[in-house]
Amino acid sequence: MDALTLFGLFAVTAMLVCYAMEDRSHWFVLLFAMSCAFGSAYGFLQGAWPFGVVEAIWAVVALRRWYLRPR
Repeated sequence: MDALTLFGLFAVTAMLVCYAMEDRSHWFVLLFAMSCAFGSAYGFLQGAWPFGVVEAIWAVVALRRWYLRPR
């Protein structure tokens, strides 16, 4: 496994964990948004730009959900 693959594995694992924990704290929603941004970066770095675009959109959606979520 190279460093880029490990980065991608970290990004999607973090997305999964944060998504599963969203109901526990609004901070997990923010971490999910950051994980989506990491996934987007991975997609673009790997050359899979459609994946990068979709993950970037997910990051924006999650960031908006975090912003609008009651604290």
